[in-house]
Amino acid sequence: MKTDPFKGFHSSPEIIRLAVMLYVRFPLSLRNVEDLLHERGVDISHETVRYWWNRFGPMFAAEIRRKRVQQMRAYSNWQWHLDEVFVKTNGETHYLWRAVDQEGEVLESYVTKRRNRKAALKFLRKTMKRHPHILVTDKLRSYGAAMKEIGNEQRQETGRWLNNRAENSHLPSRRRERAMQRFRSMRSLQKFASVHASVCNHFNKERALYSRDNFKLNRAAALAEWRDLGAA
Repeated sequence: MKTDPFKGFHSSPEIIRLAVMLYVRFPLSLRNVEDLLHERGVDISHETVRYWWNRFGPMFAAEIRRKRVQQMRAYSNWQWHLDEVFVKTNGETHYLWRAVDQEGEVLESYVTKRRNRKAALKFLRKTMKRHPHILVTDKLRSYGAAMKEIGNEQRQETGRWLNNRAENSHLPSRRRERAMQRFRSMRSLQKFASVHASVCNHFNKERALYSRDNFKLNRAAALAEWRDLGAA
């Protein structure tokens, strides 16, 4: 029997889910979330929001990611796009690697101090556990060296415009990074990147591709699924 992750908390699961969603999904500070909840009659401190997102954010993200991977395994043409972007953490440059599927949704995030063959190899080994069909990358030589080492060079594709999916996936996290005034450590960057990507995926309903009525239905379904996360 599944245990209740909310057991022992004075606040209801609905309020906890709302606080985590506001903080992760939108470019808000902890104090912004505190003020928004206060306007709705919920009196908590910003440190409570911090504790909730640290406690429940990874759990929600893992559940969303697990469901997404199960759905995508049904497609034989599953294609992943790999890319990396530099991120400043406490004044030091790190690299955030991402694996993005053919629909532009982030499925894996990994932070390293370097952008060399060793770092690319760690990322690829983590990514290949999901057994994607094709890996699309830019022309960074680290990818080629790592692909050759694991014997996967036949499934690598490169091209000037092929990797736009991964390039565009960096935009939401860049906006979030500015709102947070950058990250304080490599560990906090790794944790937030994983949670943020999954939550963005969950609520990303590609608004421009649907009619208003269909978009509203998809948005309502996403909110309904969110309210069930972590349910016993």
